Amino acid sequence: MRTVLVIANETVAGQSLLQALERRAAEGEIRVTVICPINQPREGYVVYEDTRRAAAGRRLEKTLNLLREEGISAHGLVVDAAPVDALRDAIAQLQPDEVIVSTHPQQRSGWLRRNYVDQMRRVAEPLPFEHVVVDVEAETGQHNVLVVANETVVGAELLEKIRQRAAQGNVSFLIISPQGDAHGSYDDAERRLRRVLGELRGEGIDAHGQVSHPDPYTAAMETINDERVDEIIVSTFPQARSGWLRRDLIERLRKDSGLPVEHIVSDVPSEVST
Repeated sequence: MRTVLVIANETVAGQSLLQALERRAAEGEIRVTVICPINQPREGYVVYEDTRRAAAGRRLEKTLNLLREEGISAHGLVVDAAPVDALRDAIAQLQPDEVIVSTHPQQRSGWLRRNYVDQMRRVAEPLPFEHVVVDVEAETGQHNVLVVANETVVGAELLEKIRQRAAQGNVSFLIISPQGDAHGSYDDAERRLRRVLGELRGEGIDAHGQVSHPDPYTAAMETINDERVDEIIVSTFPQARSGWLRRDLIERLRKDSGLPVEHIVSDVPSEVST
């Protein structure tokens, strides 16, 4: 029985990956181990790993069930490691016969932008290695929406927009809250974010988030580099109160991300204008 090691996260339930495994099973009995690495935060900022881990776990379980229904021996786990490290550890422990790495297409793949696939190919040598591209949006219609908001993350206008967007179809939200510079701003950002995530998840909306780099442009572009993002929602105070708007955040993100950017204005009570 050949052992096939799969490294995948958001694309783990993709049809292209499942078909690649089914082709191998048709050639002879295989045992599949699926490893789902969870991206780590940059610069020490807190990531709400419970939501990311839960989402990865649901995708993994769906994949394992589908493989088992086809008579393929399959198991897997979610790991707190970068993809290259996860592969290196798995090869040492499992001694697989073959490696498959699954990613989004080039324009949506943080792993490809950070050259992880080529690094994993070198780590896997001399094992057979296949890179499978999964277009999750084309296969499932799911959109990933990045929400950038700090104090206005609790604003009624933003929450209503998220609810409206969620009602339109299969969508997942990643909310990032730039930390800011004021005393106590980290704790405040974390408190607001936890409140909003709890409220949205209580309504059945797929949402997770993190307290991020204090500069909203940097925070958004780092996230786009790390995650699959299909569109962006930015929430700010009105023009007179918004430092983000004075720094032309909306147009900079539209230009440099190449993604649709929607701007929501929330006039919530001010702690620090953003």
